[in-house]
Amino acid sequence: MSVFSRRALLRAVPVALGSMLALGTPALAEDAAAVKIGYAVSKSGPNATGAGITTIPNYELWVSEVNAKGGLTMPDGSQRKIEVVEYDDRSSAEDLVRAIERLATQDKVDLILPPWSTGANLAIAPLMARFGYPQLAVTAVTDKAPEFAARWDRSFWMLGGGHDYATALVEALAAARDAGTINNKVAMISVADGFGIDLVKAARPALKEAGFETVYDASYPLGTSDFATMLNEVQGSGADSFVSFSYPPGSFGVTKQAMTTGYNPKVFYIGVGGAFPVYAKITGGKQEGVMSIGGVDASNPDIQAYFQKHIAATGNAPDSWASAITYASLQILEQAVARVGLDHADLAKEISTGTFDTILGETAMENNQLRKLWFVGQWQGDSFVAVSPADRAGAGAPMIPKPEW
Repeated sequence: MSVFSRRALLRAVPVALGSMLALGTPALAEDAAAVKIGYAVSKSGPNATGAGITTIPNYELWVSEVNAKGGLTMPDGSQRKIEVVEYDDRSSAEDLVRAIERLATQDKVDLILPPWSTGANLAIAPLMARFGYPQLAVTAVTDKAPEFAARWDRSFWMLGGGHDYATALVEALAAARDAGTINNKVAMISVADGFGIDLVKAARPALKEAGFETVYDASYPLGTSDFATMLNEVQGSGADSFVSFSYPPGSFGVTKQAMTTGYNPKVFYIGVGGAFPVYAKITGGKQEGVMSIGGVDASNPDIQAYFQKHIAATGNAPDSWASAITYASLQILEQAVARVGLDHADLAKEISTGTFDTILGETAMENNQLRKLWFVGQWQGDSFVAVSPADRAGAGAPMIPKPEW
């Protein structure tokens, strides 16, 4: 079956919060009152883990909620149900681009939701601009966000840049070093993809400026599953801090390898996937002290309520980083539609300039970017707790060194 023949439709009746998305009837596809929303996302391939935890469940949860309360509210107060047109991009940039073109030119959807990952969002940005759709690039980490927002003025970059995350990590490491908890040596690996490249390029000068010695610095291709050679070299480097700027398969793989070989540095930091609820299962419950990208204010009642309804709807907890931001981006979209309707230019302007009530609190863009973010988190007990920015309300204190596996 080709990627373009997979099409999932929602029924034109309210859907219970805890139920699965249902296949629609042919009549719905012909219902002119429905708002047609499309997306292409990785249901297979190496990106499927991240998409399946962060992106797809939030899309399904939000659509179910909106349809259960009657549909999207329009500026005139009327409501229109959502119809979903969905494709598997198979973690392929080529398939993704073809799917976006099909959504815009053949399916003629009203709105297009973004794919998962930095690379995927960068791949479709020119297309989204060409077809005029607002792009909520909610899982893209890039230092070029200001440049991209200026180039594609209907694009919105909601996860910060590599420099944000790298600098925050280095600040946490520097505080631990200055307290005499760790030495000044760091071993670092990174995935050779947009995300990993952005992070490591930012980390290198930040570490140097902070007085750290990078004793190991290597990249690996996307899809790598064997990290034994890298970790063998890292173990002999004398570094107290290990950093892996990785996507979920790499984050999980390097964790398993470290546990197998007994590698237990004082700081063990991994990239995307470290904040996923499944990470506790990956470690067999020994996730305590592991640091990763992102975080949430676990004490925030709105975040707690979001976690509860996510679990009720999907059976699983969301991740403790981009899941909440993904859901918040959909709340922004919903409120913008209620204010200005479905015209793409009007929507983009409203998202760019408006203020919205989301699970993150009062939320507004700064030059088409979301800037109030958590950059470093850590497993403490059963929660992945935000620890940086350290001076922000809700931040926990980092625990260094991490306990033994």
